[in-house]
Amino acid sequence: MEKITPNDEIEELRRQKENVLAGGGAERIARQHAQGKLTARERIERLMDEGSFQELEPFTLTRFDQKEKIYGDGVITGFGSIDGRLVYLYAQDFTVYGGTMSEMQSRKICRLMDMALENKAPVIHLIDSGGARIQEGIVSLAGYAGIFLRTTRLSGLVPQISLIMGPCAGGAAYSPAATDFIIMTEGKSFMFLTGPDVVESVTGERIDADTLGGSRTHLTTSGIAHLAGKSDEEALTLCRQLFSYFPNHALEKAPVLRTDDPADRIEPALNQIVPDDPSEPYNMHQVIELIADRGSFMELQAEFAPNCIIGFARFDGRGVGIVAQEPSVMAGVMDINSSDKISRFVRTCDCYNIPIITLVDCPGFLPGVYQEHHGVIRHGAKVLYAYAESTIPKVTVITRKAYGGAYIVLGSKMMGTDITFAWPSAEIAVMGPEGATKILYRKQIESAEDPAAEHAKLVEEYRKKFLNPYISAESGYIDDIIEPQETRVKIIKALTGIRFKKIERDVKKHGNMPV
Repeated sequence: MEKITPNDEIEELRRQKENVLAGGGAERIARQHAQGKLTARERIERLMDEGSFQELEPFTLTRFDQKEKIYGDGVITGFGSIDGRLVYLYAQDFTVYGGTMSEMQSRKICRLMDMALENKAPVIHLIDSGGARIQEGIVSLAGYAGIFLRTTRLSGLVPQISLIMGPCAGGAAYSPAATDFIIMTEGKSFMFLTGPDVVESVTGERIDADTLGGSRTHLTTSGIAHLAGKSDEEALTLCRQLFSYFPNHALEKAPVLRTDDPADRIEPALNQIVPDDPSEPYNMHQVIELIADRGSFMELQAEFAPNCIIGFARFDGRGVGIVAQEPSVMAGVMDINSSDKISRFVRTCDCYNIPIITLVDCPGFLPGVYQEHHGVIRHGAKVLYAYAESTIPKVTVITRKAYGGAYIVLGSKMMGTDITFAWPSAEIAVMGPEGATKILYRKQIESAEDPAAEHAKLVEEYRKKFLNPYISAESGYIDDIIEPQETRVKIIKALTGIRFKKIERDVKKHGNMPV
């Protein structure tokens, strides 16, 4: 019998490692590339710092059909770094059993998430899977349950980002929906609970996978996705950029980056940005770009409820969350979708100690039968709950309209905001002047020789007398009235003054937020 030498053992190990790296084989890898998709390993290489990834359990095999011995069982798990910071991740490998969920795959993922919990490190989910491995039956479903449980336990403790790089159907879609952010790839990824064939068989509706659950649908209609890349490479770049705004866990503060943008930068253009006509729109995106560190604003869910704006930016290198209305879309009114969009974002920032800057120009909540019957009260209450519950530093700037309930819920001083500024153009009132004067002076308007002219005159008088920020400032509801051009300077000073804010809430399991 030939003796096995140490060199033979090493050569055997190297051969087995090559088998691990081969995934589902050259043919399946070629098919993946033909679809314009990277392989799981290529995605990890592009996402993580070079040479930092440490794989876990690469030699795992499925407990079932082993006619074709393929290591990994359709998922790669491990940890490494992004910008030098520890990150755990798993990447489903579509070239191995279609990346389908099995007992062993779920065990690998669950162990990874347990390690992330113990080490308080972020988790990135790279999803590209055909769903449950049908031949494993209930074992596969139990595997999903284990992942759902851990996703929930990690929620609010460490940042979780899901990248949908291919199919994500059925129960598999619940896990990314429970993470903090979802990034998709255009034309190559989709999410839905029931596929087009099932939809047609049950409802008779004919629809393709991309229209049913592609990135466009989830960015514009459902609001499930936050960002999308035109390619795998772009989606991975977006992930790294998004991650840069977050701390490693909820007990830390996010990193402060160096910036060449002066903290005392004045923007004279802002003094002319609000039109003289209060019904004329302007671009709030332009305001954000002018006051934040140059090039730092990263908008999320831009095409879902575009009447409001959410995203991350930096002020003097410090990361913040931005909440604002867009007056050029539906006059910046609040509605069901914008309420959900804002409340979720505020709570996410609160989880991870990211300060909130709120820019207010909102005429109120959208009236109408549809909104009332579909629960605008309940959805609007989510916004007030999110702001009132949050303990992070908060700065609000009222640029123009702040009417009624929208004024209250959008980071008003009495709802717990630390510093509140107003521009001279701010209009803070129970309602707009048109509606207010009709209620207050109904008889006078109706008895006038020219009711329309009388109403217009009263509106102008009301606006001059009541719709200015000085009344609110005199009552202590505004900390300062500022020139628009000094907004950046004022926000940076405010953030410096409240950066050590700490609030200890009463001990309880959790509040009962309307959902």
